[in-house]
Amino acid sequence: MTALTVLLVDDHPIVRAGVRSLFDRRDDIAVVGEASSGEEAVALTRHLHPDVVLCDLRLGEGMDGVQTTAALRALDHAPAVIILTTFDRDAEILGAIEAGAAGYLRKDIAPDDIVRAIRQAASGALVLTAELTERVERVRRAPRVRLTERELDVLRLLDTGSSNREIAKTLFVTEATVKTHLVHVFEKLGADSRARALAIARESGLI
Repeated sequence: MTALTVLLVDDHPIVRAGVRSLFDRRDDIAVVGEASSGEEAVALTRHLHPDVVLCDLRLGEGMDGVQTTAALRALDHAPAVIILTTFDRDAEILGAIEAGAAGYLRKDIAPDDIVRAIRQAASGALVLTAELTERVERVRRAPRVRLTERELDVLRLLDTGSSNREIAKTLFVTEATVKTHLVHVFEKLGADSRARALAIARESGLI
């Protein structure tokens, strides 16, 4: 039986070593390469043509896992891509699936489940647990929140812990203007406090 070929993408060498060890004694899955960045993953994939790419969501500077997935899926000989990460916010899961990922797994998954997922992804199946599938559908059904660029600026500064006065100083506007933007942000997000607005924004992938 021909072994499935896998490329590992993670910016932490110790993580790549740990995942590689799962396949050391297997005859049906072979790790053909490792990459520490999205850019390196795309270059290696063009050369190695792996069947499946296991990719982290956060890759330090440069392309993240979603951008890497989209780039890999756009190649002529596109591999199946599985996101393997510690992060599982709804917006990140949906972003990965919409970019073309065949699956989304947490790093605390059982080793046998990773092996099973690789086989399923290589055969063209979507690898998502029932819980993640339900969450993705819920996010897809939810209305998309549209914030203006300035509202996003205020929200990002709010996320750093800045006060209204500090936000106004950074954006060269008055505190009254900042308060007006916050009122609009709260209304659009359906939030009644700064903490709730930030929580919703993070969950929605706005910040």
